[in-house]
Amino acid sequence: MAKDVLLEIGLEELPARFVDDAETQLKEKTANWLKEQRISYAAISSYSTPRRLAVHITGVAEEQETIEEEAKGPAEKIAKDESGNWTKAAIGFTKGQGKDVSDIYLKEVKGTNYIYVSKVINGKSTDELLPALKSIIESIQFGKNMRWGTQTLRYARPIRWIAALFGNEVISFEVAGVATNNVTYGHRFLGDKVTLNHPNEYKTKLENSYVIVDSGAREKLILEAIEAAELEHGYKIPVDKELLTEVRNLVEYPTLFIGSFEDQYLKLPSEVLITSMKEHQRYFPVKSMKEELLPYFVGIRNGDTNALETVIKGNEKVLRARLSDAAFFYNEDKKHSIDFFQEKLDRVVFQEKLGTIGDKMKRVTGITELLSERLNSVEVLRKNALRTAEICKFDLMTNMVNEFTKLQGIIGEKYARHFGEEEEVSIAIKEHYLPVQANGALPKSEIGAMVSVADKLDTIVGCIAIGLTPTGSQDPYGLRRQALGVMRILEARGWDITLEEMLDFTLQLIKETGIDTNDDLEVKQELHTFFTARASFILKEESVEQDITQAVLHEKIGDVSYTISKAKVLSEKRSEEAFKPVQEALVRLLNLAKEMDATDVDPNLFETDSEKELYNSYQNVKETYNEKKDRKEAKDALDVLSTLSEFIHEFFEHNMVMAEDEQIRANRLALVQKIALLIRDYADLAKIEWKQNF
Repeated sequence: MAKDVLLEIGLEELPARFVDDAETQLKEKTANWLKEQRISYAAISSYSTPRRLAVHITGVAEEQETIEEEAKGPAEKIAKDESGNWTKAAIGFTKGQGKDVSDIYLKEVKGTNYIYVSKVINGKSTDELLPALKSIIESIQFGKNMRWGTQTLRYARPIRWIAALFGNEVISFEVAGVATNNVTYGHRFLGDKVTLNHPNEYKTKLENSYVIVDSGAREKLILEAIEAAELEHGYKIPVDKELLTEVRNLVEYPTLFIGSFEDQYLKLPSEVLITSMKEHQRYFPVKSMKEELLPYFVGIRNGDTNALETVIKGNEKVLRARLSDAAFFYNEDKKHSIDFFQEKLDRVVFQEKLGTIGDKMKRVTGITELLSERLNSVEVLRKNALRTAEICKFDLMTNMVNEFTKLQGIIGEKYARHFGEEEEVSIAIKEHYLPVQANGALPKSEIGAMVSVADKLDTIVGCIAIGLTPTGSQDPYGLRRQALGVMRILEARGWDITLEEMLDFTLQLIKETGIDTNDDLEVKQELHTFFTARASFILKEESVEQDITQAVLHEKIGDVSYTISKAKVLSEKRSEEAFKPVQEALVRLLNLAKEMDATDVDPNLFETDSEKELYNSYQNVKETYNEKKDRKEAKDALDVLSTLSEFIHEFFEHNMVMAEDEQIRANRLALVQKIALLIRDYADLAKIEWKQNF
């Protein structure tokens, strides 16, 4: 007869950011353990609150599944002696399996007979095995751990109780000095000690003790309360998903309340108000139907409605103090100038070997200038781009960003406008931080994009040049994220410049500033490897297959937007029936041209019409192909190359490439190599596993 299992780990309040992952680990590790132990069950559900992690498993079998296994022994020639008697090897094998030589039978494997025995492994009772759930509790990993008392276990927070039941029986074990029981605890202030007689009482009894153990149910309650408040008061309460997740992991029994603050604080930038509410107090801001910020906030209390007015007043008092500080910082900052803040950057170290933030901004300005020249930017754009590069980090030294770090760039834009900078410069100061996340919003302005790329390239190339290439999960300067940002901007902008060009002039500028870098060849190889990995990630996100990724990245990344376009075209072509003869011709030629040096072709040495026609076709195609390439028309460029296929087939049909005459052979190989170089400029098609379905 099947029974239910409950396992609950009771803890001191977990940091909200740890809760979801820990719940997932507990569920997955439990499911894997049950599978390994051959214990069948109907379903498994997981629960979490700030003070608990739990799994409820229904329909758990009372014993392991009994299985029959076949054990393979030595080969027959080893298992038997010359007289046909069993050897010590055979006898030892059977004893090790709990069997006798009479149980041996033979089976042929790849032409050789081996001895085998079959054995039945009877399942143990489940209640004997369940105490091993202790290992699951101990194996859960957290972002940050601690020890407490005399315990050696490292955990996010101290374990205070463990409820473990198999049916109505306690599963007996101990973790970090805490023995299992059938007792759990309700809300810290509103609930009581709760005795569980059966796992299926878990959710109901805890809800009666002011704990909603299902995180999804708590989130639903919060959203329903927010929607009700919107309908009642006629305003909008924007719900940030990250904040919602954090709030539901901070409470066990959510109750919504609405507070207010003085209208005078609405004079502050809305971002300051919203950041103060969300980051410091975990409040949801309130807006009018016209998207104007209102002097209200929505909070979620961990408890019921008792004395809610007192709670509201306390929260209003705390927020008022926060906003008062913000108003003071805002007004004080505006009394100074950009030069005042810029001067401070020279005293803040960016990285020991790379100098101060002030040093970094000089390099970013230099990279921006080189980029603007390479892109033939108009004078006004170039001037504003250089000004943006010079001052884009000044707000790091302001009181506001010191207090609200997530406002870097946002405050810079507002202060730059206040200090009289050009509008394009003010906007670009904010945008140069974008994208903040790998898939975040990109800069909308040309200047913002240029300075963003320059800033990120300086950080990436600078760090790798001094030996700070990210390894494993360690990436303290966020180089991977920034590299993805650079490439996404290049893809979106379609600038006529290769990634390698930008890396080269960035490295050269860094070296010219006197920074002690590693060997040039070593650094360039590290940069190539690093960015190729990021390019592969982007192409994977675009659903491009790995072999096509290798084909377009076989030598360099090049023009990012064009490279991605080529990959998408090839991904479509690989399954087109009409492309098969084209692919066969181009790949055949590429395979022949491997590891050959390029030499000149002498048309006077041609012996056949097919040689001449292929050469003339190549000459025409080369010019047209380069025109399509310059215009980044990836599909048309491949179509142009495809016109060579008919001539390539004819060439191979009527010519012996490896002719006996050395001059003729060398000339034909030179022609093959010339065409191969043109094809490889598009992609190394030989690396693609062509999968046409015919």
